[in-house]
Amino acid sequence: MVGIILASHGGFAEGIFQSGSMIFGEQENVKAVTLMPNEGPDDVRAKMEEAVSSFDNQDEVLFLIDLWGGTPFNQANNLLEQHKDKWAIVAGMNLPMVIEAYASRLSMNSAQEIAAHIIETAKDGVKVKPEELQPKEEKTTVTAKANNGGRPGKFEYVLARIDSRLLHGQVATAWSKTVNPTRIIVVSDNVARDDLRTKMITQAAPAGVKAHVVPIAQMVKLAKDDQHFGGQRALLLFESPQDALKAIQGGVPIKTLNIGSMAHSAGKVQPNKVLAFDQSDIDAYKELEKAGVSFDVRKVPSDGKENMNNILKKAQEMLQEKN
Repeated sequence: MVGIILASHGGFAEGIFQSGSMIFGEQENVKAVTLMPNEGPDDVRAKMEEAVSSFDNQDEVLFLIDLWGGTPFNQANNLLEQHKDKWAIVAGMNLPMVIEAYASRLSMNSAQEIAAHIIETAKDGVKVKPEELQPKEEKTTVTAKANNGGRPGKFEYVLARIDSRLLHGQVATAWSKTVNPTRIIVVSDNVARDDLRTKMITQAAPAGVKAHVVPIAQMVKLAKDDQHFGGQRALLLFESPQDALKAIQGGVPIKTLNIGSMAHSAGKVQPNKVLAFDQSDIDAYKELEKAGVSFDVRKVPSDGKENMNNILKKAQEMLQEKN
């Protein structure tokens, strides 16, 4: 696996390291290196050398640096001199760049290949509102990428997820990079009635992906349409197991549900850090299991899978104790 060093002036590298872990999951062979106000070039070089020595593969190292020409860049560049054939440096570090680098390590084994690949994603991460301020050539590029035409055939379902937060960073980056959808569809009667939430969701889609909000009955109709969605890879998002159950009972052909998060509210118990249940939730999951649906319990692709039966059992016990 390619080793990655995030380097910056001040604590920026540590902050972006933490943000990347929150969104994409904990990463091996990644180190944050900082140049603090009381330190000099030799200090940051020593930190970089120590980081490289900790990597499993020291032949393939990628430096993501905050600023071209700054001290962290200069010291990385000095180290690069002895490894020009394999190591690489990319300056202008931002969070989309870091997440794309993490995702690229799943399929790319070369630091230089990853370096060339992540530049466009880093640029696409720079956007502006109002949209009228976006340079015209950028708007044209984004529109062209999102213009996924249909052809005869049905949706291919690349992921169906229950997540009370719906379309957020973990979905827009970690999961989208893993399953490569052409469309992200929020399936919810409540959200479809809320113009503000609908607008926010459609604007949160990653570059090249269309986002939609549809009522459950409409999703059932779309799932049966075999004339317009050939080649379309759909990532479905549900707020609750009840919504997912209703869609599946209506005919949406989902065999596996990824369980991401279920927010705590009055009357619910929380058997782990991210999932909260009331009796209605537990009953809905039991009905989903009876319908032949399996559960993939994890926040991001790199997390280990948890046992849903154990979680439901604990939630049931907690509800009984509460009542």
